[in-house]
Amino acid sequence: MSKYTGWLLDLYPAASTGIALWFLLENGARQRFMQPFAVTFHAFAPQPQLRMLWNYLQKQPIPVKLAYTQKTELFEDKPITVLSITAPDPYSQDKLFRRLSFKFPEITYYDADLHIALRHAALFGTFPLCRCEFTLDNNTGQIIQITSLDSPWNLQSIRPPLRIMQIEPDEDPRHSQPGALKISTEKDTHLLSLRYPRPLMLNLKALLQRYDPDLLLTAWGDRWLLPYLLELTENLNIRLPLNRDSECELSWRPERSYFSYGQVIHRDQQIHLAGRWHIDIHNAMLYHDYKMEGIYELSRVTSLPLQTTARVSPGSGISAMQMVTALRQDILVPWHKQQVEAPKTAWELLLSDQGGLVYQPVTGLHRHVAELDFISMYPSIMVHYNISPETIRGPVNLNERLAAPPDKPPGLIPQTLKPLLDKRMAIKHRLLTLQASDPGYESLKAKASAHKWLLVTCFGYLGYKNARFGRIEAHEAVTAYGREALLRAKEAAEDLGFSVLHLYVDGMWVQQENADKVSDYEALLREIASRTGLPISLEGIYNWIAFLPSRQDARIPVANRYFGAYQDSSLKVRGIELRRRDTPLWIAEKQQAILQQLARIKDPESEMMSNTLSKIKNDVRKSIAGLTMGHIAPEKLIITQKLSRTLEEYRSSSPAARAASQLAEIGKVLRPGQMVRFIYMLGSPGVQAWDLPQPIQLDKIDIDRYARLMLRAVNTILMPFTGEKFSLNINSGNPSVSFPICTTGGLPLLKLMKSNLISQKIAAPKNELNLLPAFYPENKDLQQV
Repeated sequence: MSKYTGWLLDLYPAASTGIALWFLLENGARQRFMQPFAVTFHAFAPQPQLRMLWNYLQKQPIPVKLAYTQKTELFEDKPITVLSITAPDPYSQDKLFRRLSFKFPEITYYDADLHIALRHAALFGTFPLCRCEFTLDNNTGQIIQITSLDSPWNLQSIRPPLRIMQIEPDEDPRHSQPGALKISTEKDTHLLSLRYPRPLMLNLKALLQRYDPDLLLTAWGDRWLLPYLLELTENLNIRLPLNRDSECELSWRPERSYFSYGQVIHRDQQIHLAGRWHIDIHNAMLYHDYKMEGIYELSRVTSLPLQTTARVSPGSGISAMQMVTALRQDILVPWHKQQVEAPKTAWELLLSDQGGLVYQPVTGLHRHVAELDFISMYPSIMVHYNISPETIRGPVNLNERLAAPPDKPPGLIPQTLKPLLDKRMAIKHRLLTLQASDPGYESLKAKASAHKWLLVTCFGYLGYKNARFGRIEAHEAVTAYGREALLRAKEAAEDLGFSVLHLYVDGMWVQQENADKVSDYEALLREIASRTGLPISLEGIYNWIAFLPSRQDARIPVANRYFGAYQDSSLKVRGIELRRRDTPLWIAEKQQAILQQLARIKDPESEMMSNTLSKIKNDVRKSIAGLTMGHIAPEKLIITQKLSRTLEEYRSSSPAARAASQLAEIGKVLRPGQMVRFIYMLGSPGVQAWDLPQPIQLDKIDIDRYARLMLRAVNTILMPFTGEKFSLNINSGNPSVSFPICTTGGLPLLKLMKSNLISQKIAAPKNELNLLPAFYPENKDLQQV
């Protein structure tokens, strides 16, 4: 026997031999080892059906072990008798289960379709990139024992020296045909032309063999790059060593569109590798939020393989964690959820299913406001009050539970969430002691962000209809606790003399004269924690914050539409144009720049604020003038919108549907949930898809529409400070330049006839382009936008 120590890189089923495990050994070698791995699943049905199933399995060519056993079913009051079926390896189990689910569909199956990495994690405590010690049988060459030397809940762990190769085309393949591939490693960078396919393939093959990367980090790798390279492989008969394991084929996942939480979501096809990982940064969930550091962390805590973790939703990650907890406690994991919501009267439904508490904010500009947030409120409620499908079976007496939390053993959900909550809290406390320039700051911040997404979705999964361990009564209990906790926090604030400006599910905004220091809120935080039993923190103190009304009716507040500047001049922005993906970059950048200018001002009533507002209006005037003169790159005018259905299902042709139709005519068919990019144009059809081969005609861009969008975004920010809308008026004494009023879309706008201005360029006298930031209701010659 031989002992080895190294980091687990990858594991997957190996035909007829159990599973293959790839390790990065301490000497730097990357090596594959085999491990026998029998797989057990269970069947539940009336005894005659189980006897029939037993007889059928004994006649199958796959050798299986059969036994009746007692198991815990989370939704039953006592253990149930199931037929335990053990197959010799994962491939045999998968093949057998597919056959049984087709021949005996009326039988309930458990532990039948679990990812092999979750089974391994439950048995041996392993997870991707964990440091392990394992023993090898020298006669068979197989692993006979494996021990994890690491824990996913450690704040710090030794990171293996991974080799990463980045591959990206020089152009976005959705927009135009790339001309070269940029290949980067820690050592060097290569640029390989796509004009000569054979040299491209030979050079790429040599680079893969020489560098032998652990991770291929690609741009558009799933959608375009790897399919393109595989097509060249077929045409040129040059085999690329994409897989580190030469005995395995590439693993494909088809693209799909589905409906979830009120929106259509599209997932591109996926290409997974064996022995090394492939991650497409444009097909990875939330990659642009927490980068690779967050993916590493998610993989550690969920136990899912790295390239799977990168592409699945946080909800799938929480579900994986619950399955591992269930397997370790010998709790059955249902193949399909069997429970349905108990019937309720309309009155019972109204009382139980109310969701989170949302308060109508006091609109307008406010000074010295503090934001208080319950720390991971819903997960904290689940852990503190032991809310789980098996602990909540009916209506909950809130007063009793709030007064004395239940003393029952922790349920499945609290056991799953507690270590994650503890780690997130430890990281948050650690971040408070670090400067942003500290080398470990960004890594911890990415981990905290990854944890946040897991914890945000764990509540939704508790009520999700297909969640294996979901129960709607438990979901409703969490929101009921949340509403009660927020009301108690509001009462505590008012009892201590604070005014409550806004409440939103797990946060509150309070105001008190001269309360502008952290110490001014310490007593309030203690009182809220005492009354609710939940952790709460001071998110920050604002120099000023603006709660915005509805654009359709200024009398109606909008709960999640506000912006403000903290005392350190950092910003918090919700619900405005800057946060929307369909806002052109030109407008988003301008709105961001305006907010950053305003954030530096502590007193909105100071002369500095007045001067800044004048400067902002002049900047906007110049920006719109630059648009009319053709100085804004078309890339910054792109609108990005999601298709919610197929083109045939659109009853009225929206701009996104018209752009998608243009792409469909050239063979670029988009599916529901995919994004379409376009630019507003004059004339019919009013848009041009950005990903068409023909270039944008600059003189056909709908300047009016973009100017109106810019002014709307500017007024979103300026209205709380000025109380009036910023408008542009043009006085021209030059008869060769005309500015007629345009009423496109029902909103009056002085249309700039850019053809003359473009010909005159900067030589035009100032009084010929006099954009005045003013609003005079009594002057009929000036138009409001």
